[in-house]
Amino acid sequence: MSENPIVVMFELNGSKFMALNGGPHYKPTPATSYVIECEDQAEIDHYWEKLGEGGRYDQCGWLSDKFGFSWQIVPKVLHQLMADQEKAPRVIEAFMKMQKFEIQKLLDA
Repeated sequence: MSENPIVVMFELNGSKFMALNGGPHYKPTPATSYVIECEDQAEIDHYWEKLGEGGRYDQCGWLSDKFGFSWQIVPKVLHQLMADQEKAPRVIEAFMKMQKFEIQKLLDA
C-alpha cells in the first residue's frame, strides 16, 4: 500500500465512506462534520473516547479526531427533546455547558 493513498474506503456503523486525498491544499475543517447518533450513554462514551483520542474535544458533542476531522457524537433522543417547545430551551441550556453529551442531564433538564 502506498504511504499516501489517493482513495481510501472505510465503513462506520454499516455506512460506507470513500475519502479522496486531494493533496496538501485540502485540509479537513469543521465546515464538514460526521454525525454519530447514539442509542445510549455507553455508545456516546465509546465514540467520544475512541474518536477523540489524540484529537481535540469541543463543546456540545463536537470533537476533532487526530487527523483533524470533525465529529458530532449525539444521543438519538436529542431530536425528541428539541421538538418539545417547552423543554427545548432547558435542554439547550444544559448541553451548552457540556463537552460530551450526558443523556441523563438532558432528560432531567
